[in-house]
Amino acid sequence: MRCNHVRLNCGITMPLIGFGTYSFPNDKKTTEIAVHNALEVGYRHFDTAKIYGSEPALGKALNEAIYMGEVGREEIFLTSKLWGSDHHDPVSALKRTLENLGMEYLDMYLVHWPVKLKPWVNYPVPSEYDFEKLDLETTWAGMEKCVEMGLCRCIGVSNFSSNKIEWLSDFASTPPAVNQVEMHPMWRQRKLRKTCGDHKIHVSAYSPLGGPGNAWGSTAVVNHPIIQSIALKHKATPAQVALKWGLSKGSSVIVKSFNQERMEDNMGSFDINLDYEDILEIEKLDKMKIMRGEFLVNETTSPYKTIEELWDGEI
Repeated sequence: MRCNHVRLNCGITMPLIGFGTYSFPNDKKTTEIAVHNALEVGYRHFDTAKIYGSEPALGKALNEAIYMGEVGREEIFLTSKLWGSDHHDPVSALKRTLENLGMEYLDMYLVHWPVKLKPWVNYPVPSEYDFEKLDLETTWAGMEKCVEMGLCRCIGVSNFSSNKIEWLSDFASTPPAVNQVEMHPMWRQRKLRKTCGDHKIHVSAYSPLGGPGNAWGSTAVVNHPIIQSIALKHKATPAQVALKWGLSKGSSVIVKSFNQERMEDNMGSFDINLDYEDILEIEKLDKMKIMRGEFLVNETTSPYKTIEELWDGEI
């Protein structure tokens, strides 16, 4: 029997493989078809965000499947994210997200980035004058209110460094259940995994294959000779090796492929077993962070003047 769920510190369980719905350009019909296919393959954890623009398509496909009796709402684990322009009012932002999705509640609501933007910044790449001073205590109090009001079952963060996790832990009444960050065999997040582990925060990996197919992504992970040779040894695909590595570290993985064959392959990563030697080989890979967040850094108005400040040196 596959052990394919993790129990979070808020008491609920989350499927270890999630289906990501970010795509650019965002095509509603393509996303809806992909979600229906993903449900058929067995995915039950779906990841979106206000800024992806995929909430309406994801919600429509899930609601159709629920209406047809193919799946129950309680079987679905649904995650969305608070964009920087909504830090002043997470409750209203989540209500809009639920409206977009046609859902009564989310399972997980994440602070997308540790960045506060002016209320009208509804686009992914802020300009220099779009930033405001981050007041994480007020933002987090709003996130906690979302749980109290029953709008979501759990709250967490995304793209938070070890330092920012420590900072949040100093004042949070409700600790984050999840920190969703870039993590793959070439960006292994050892320090962050330890910090999150100490605080019983689950690490969820986005771009667990390095984001191939995205404009900002890279095929360096799946094309790496070491990953390819481990795949050959186990009669697996390079993607399965990369995903299994993430799962072996106790993380969940958010995969994004709208190709049904690859969706099935990705699910197959549960079934391969990496040995100690494989893990050691992966530890030797060059480090490479792909989503560096340059678009959130500037020398005048951003709280982060350099990339090092954004990640507190973890880059």
